[in-house]
Amino acid sequence: MAVPKRKTSPMKRGFRRSADALKQPTYVEDKESGERRRPHHIDLKTGKYRGMQVLEPQEDA
Repeated sequence: MAVPKRKTSPMKRGFRRSADALKQPTYVEDKESGERRRPHHIDLKTGKYRGMQVLEPQEDA
């Protein structure tokens, strides 16, 4: 049976467990287009942010 040679320090244990606190990214439904996007990000399809035109809309290829 494998037995650790030394005790794991609290710092190393914390490094290993830090990924446990990661959460899935959240998405909101855009009010104008109905597409899902990240909150506080520009909608790349329409190029709008908070109702203002910020970028040129992307053309579908």
